Amino acid sequence: MEPATRQLVYVSRSPSDALNERFHERGWQVEVVGNARDARRVLRAGSPAGGLLDLSSHFHLEEIGSFEPCLTLPNVGWVAATTTGQLQDATLRRLVRDYCFDYVTVPWSGERIVDSVGHAYGMVSLGETASNDTTGGAEGEMVGSCEAMLALFRSIRKVALTDAPVFISGESGTGKELTAVAIHERSSRRGAPFVPINCGAIPPHLLQSELFGYERGAFTGANQRKIGRVEAAHGGTLFLDEIGDLPMESQASLLRFLQEGKIERLGGHQSMPVDVRIISATHVDMRAAMAEGRFRQDLYHRLCVLQIDEPPLRARGKDIELLARHMLERFRKDGSRRLRGFSPDAIAALHNYSWPGNVRELINRVRRAIVMSEGRSITARDLELGDYVEVMPVSLAQARESAERQAIELALLRHRGRLGDAAHELGISRVTLYRLLCAHGMRHMESEPLSPHPGGMLSAGSL
Repeated sequence: MEPATRQLVYVSRSPSDALNERFHERGWQVEVVGNARDARRVLRAGSPAGGLLDLSSHFHLEEIGSFEPCLTLPNVGWVAATTTGQLQDATLRRLVRDYCFDYVTVPWSGERIVDSVGHAYGMVSLGETASNDTTGGAEGEMVGSCEAMLALFRSIRKVALTDAPVFISGESGTGKELTAVAIHERSSRRGAPFVPINCGAIPPHLLQSELFGYERGAFTGANQRKIGRVEAAHGGTLFLDEIGDLPMESQASLLRFLQEGKIERLGGHQSMPVDVRIISATHVDMRAAMAEGRFRQDLYHRLCVLQIDEPPLRARGKDIELLARHMLERFRKDGSRRLRGFSPDAIAALHNYSWPGNVRELINRVRRAIVMSEGRSITARDLELGDYVEVMPVSLAQARESAERQAIELALLRHRGRLGDAAHELGISRVTLYRLLCAHGMRHMESEPLSPHPGGMLSAGSL
């Protein structure tokens, strides 16, 4: 059972004990009330909360209007449970349409209700974050309720408590810098600078001076002293993005700094102590980079004391639609039309597309669609995903292979590439998991390389 960290107001005349227990298991602090007055008392404007309004539990239609003051509270994300018959009433339809994030009709699925309330809570949390901080809290921007994202949030909270170096791995566009900022904001260094540097975007001959600074006269054009990024981050966090692209010369200098805790500006002769927390990230396969001599093993092990893996967008299921809706709300003002949301074909395309560019690509497609859409809803064509509306027919063998691959991918994401733990969860041996990784071309996801003998068996040292 997860610790209760999120508030939920459950409005019902006949609350379901099973549903209540399900919410508790998912980390909700549930308060059950039976009328609009008690709901208003509990939901005074304050921290974000989820709201479940069970209109199917013997509320008369004339009572429903009394809930409008609660439904308009900006810090509560509402989901309505109702009957098909009740939806014939114009007042109820208006309240659900204008104020609820989602609705379900009886007979409803408890799991769907819990997921919908979680999404609604996430949306109001994002709005709360934006109103309190013009830049937006990093973790508030990390929208998601799938297991992979919940595991990521737990990892962020854990690693933020220490000063040990953190290494973030993941595909391009998954939000590695956002994770780094979230770690910094939760750490004891949050009042000090967060200084990012993209190691792959700066020419190699300039990177050394950009990292460590230089003294006046250090080289032609150095007319005054310049403070480097490492020194600028003193007391705070230095984020080394795309560390896999760091030139060998700069790798040696960075390793020396990590060992000694001191830097020397170019052209200078005095070592200066600098106190920073290092977070690094890359989309590069670091094991391959080390094997090919492109990255120093000793530096990698200095940087990768704690590791966090960013899940790819295609592995995040329902979060794809949640993210798309969030981006629509965030950038809605860019368009000239008042958009209602996404059409059914757009929702289908969002889930059918593989998202090679991950979250960054999703943001770009939604922003472009907001501007270019000519209707009241964003369509698959507006997203330039018209070819992904229909799911291509697959054979039973293909369906099994896809399901098997997804199960393996999610297990490895949950266990950060540890084969033994993933195999245990999947109910197979580590040898079998290794063979499946090879068959599906997924060796890049393991964190414990295994060395098979020519006969196909694994060495004893690797088991």
